[in-house]
Amino acid sequence: MWMVRTMAGVLLAGALIGGCAGKARELMPTPLLYQSPGQQVLFTRAPRDPRDLELLYVTDRAGGDTGAAAPYGEGRLRGLAYGSARVRIGPGLDGDGVLHQSLLARRTRPVTLELGRVEELGRFPDEPYAIVRDAADRVRLDPAGLRRFARARADLQQQLRVRLAAAPRKELLLYVHGFNETFASAAYTAAELCHFLGREPVCAIFTWPAAASGNLLTSYTATTESAEYAVEHLKKTLRMLAATPGLERIQLLAHSRGTLVLVDALRELVIEALTQGQDPRARYRIDNLVLMSPDIDIDLAAQKITGFVSDPDLLAARAARPLPRLLSGRLTVYASPRDRALLISRILFRSRDRVGQIALEDIRPGAQRYLATLGRIDLISYEGRRTDFFGHGYFTTNPRVSADLVALLRYGRGPNDPLRALERTGPVTWRFPDVEDGVSPR
Repeated sequence: MWMVRTMAGVLLAGALIGGCAGKARELMPTPLLYQSPGQQVLFTRAPRDPRDLELLYVTDRAGGDTGAAAPYGEGRLRGLAYGSARVRIGPGLDGDGVLHQSLLARRTRPVTLELGRVEELGRFPDEPYAIVRDAADRVRLDPAGLRRFARARADLQQQLRVRLAAAPRKELLLYVHGFNETFASAAYTAAELCHFLGREPVCAIFTWPAAASGNLLTSYTATTESAEYAVEHLKKTLRMLAATPGLERIQLLAHSRGTLVLVDALRELVIEALTQGQDPRARYRIDNLVLMSPDIDIDLAAQKITGFVSDPDLLAARAARPLPRLLSGRLTVYASPRDRALLISRILFRSRDRVGQIALEDIRPGAQRYLATLGRIDLISYEGRRTDFFGHGYFTTNPRVSADLVALLRYGRGPNDPLRALERTGPVTWRFPDVEDGVSPR
């Protein structure tokens, strides 16, 4: 009977998700640290037009339907494309109106988001890359294909360099979305986060062919394999972007199923650096890694994040040296036991413990001590009421959680800083204080 009720709930959730597709997306609530006089300043340098925000994008989505709002759909592109996507904030408002509404705890006017111009700037060669046999009958990569790759890589890096030159911070914020997301919805989330980070970094999305239509169960299984398909492309994207001259650091954010795509890509990059005798932290310039509502089995996550530690052969060349680090900043995980969207994962994978639903009291003391020894890892639990229907998007829908994210990424504050106001529950675990948020569910 429990399974019948559970499956019915999952199917209802799918119907509700599909039924909300036509609803206008509104700008996320103002993070708490901007709402009161004397709090943090949203913009230290006011944007030229607050109604317009540009994102750099990289995608392995194939083209969408003719006439669609975005030129990319749910199919898989045999390679990578990159370009510029503009998000319009507050159509119908002037610039001062957008700035004013962005600071209100309760807005007097709706501030909606619309996808503006999406311009593809370039593509990498189709995959698999062409191969040829040379005069000695050896198989090699086609030199013409290598030249096309080199041109695309140089142009992608130049696109980033141009944007870095105009950005207050010489850093890149890259967002990786999860399941049931379109190109447009991923752009909206990245844009609103970028807006409330003061538009200081260059903001970008890596958008992969997650299913956002059809039966929820079949879409989710298709998404699972598309996530695996995207790992190789995200790995190459991160490697190329990190090598861009003038880039000082990268802030990485991922949500839901996108967290597994990102963790897998980073795992491969760490192994790559180690086998080439390089320091992962210096090579990839990653500052913070933030995993929000991770749709990953907890045992799988532990293996992927700490797996290299249990592979002495991989570390043989540096056995007498400290363990390598990937991050200059922190690994931060946001979870909520009230997250209902991860229910489908628990059913399909028979996984009782999803990282995004983990309760702090379920983390064993031994695991906490181990993670504390590794250092710079924070597991943060939101246990308050849901501020979105499924309790899966609280990092944008809840002003306290979004304020914590801003304090981490914009101001570099640790979890014990008064600006974040978290309660410590263990060596690496924290929770939000049990107070009312003062916001209504979206």
